[in-house]
Amino acid sequence: MLRVAVRRLSSLPSRSAAFLSGNDPLNGVVGGGGGAESPSASRSIPLLHPFSFNSQYLNLIRGFSSEALTPGHDMGMISDLPATVAAVKNPTSKIVYDEHNHERYPPGDPSKRAFAYFVLTGGRFVYASVIRLLILKFVLSMSASKDVLALASLEVDLASIEPGTTVTVKWRGKPVFIRRRTEEDIKLANSVDVTSLRDPQEDSARVKNPEWLVVVGVCTHLGCIPLPNAGDFGGWFCPCHGSHYDISGRIRKGPAPFNLEVPTYSFLEENKLLIG
Repeated sequence: MLRVAVRRLSSLPSRSAAFLSGNDPLNGVVGGGGGAESPSASRSIPLLHPFSFNSQYLNLIRGFSSEALTPGHDMGMISDLPATVAAVKNPTSKIVYDEHNHERYPPGDPSKRAFAYFVLTGGRFVYASVIRLLILKFVLSMSASKDVLALASLEVDLASIEPGTTVTVKWRGKPVFIRRRTEEDIKLANSVDVTSLRDPQEDSARVKNPEWLVVVGVCTHLGCIPLPNAGDFGGWFCPCHGSHYDISGRIRKGPAPFNLEVPTYSFLEENKLLIG
């Protein structure tokens, strides 16, 4: 095959010289001696430009067969498309796929559906489990830890508190006053005209059991700690700026704008109190 190619390429100069001998590059006809036209060469011969290619020569340059896999286009230049791109643009039945090393199954093979469904279902189950685990981790990370929850609530035994006395306990870093009121204290707290108070509030709205009053021991003025069983109204007195609270923890006199805060609490038993 290499010899055939060499022979074809070697024949190009001789053929070109045969066509180009005696041709006038200006008028493209065969010239005779002294400018006279020969009768045998009276007809014109097409001029071959040195840089132009005939289709015959182009086929020789392209390859050894004129019946190429992809149809050629004689446009005076060699196509620079890759073989794969040319094959895609010009499909032909001559391309045969090699099925020796693999087995091709038609789409929707019934024998493979069960396995495909099993793989897809298993993958979706794994994805859902991972997403659920991440959501639970995120939600639990925002909840309070055990030490914080331990400080969030406080149990107090009320059996040792005598009537008419006040006990101070610590809850969430703040003092809490627990007062066991007598019958006289309860009557005095209910006899107050609510409309005359700076922060109007009924005594029944501040207690769950009239015998027990539970308030946060922080003055609502500037955060001082009032003194129990003191002041002009028998409740609490703040020595910082002179605020007076009555037996129900309501502000009666001084610069404090609000009553003492009532925390969240509940009675677990008759003598057991849960704050928080």
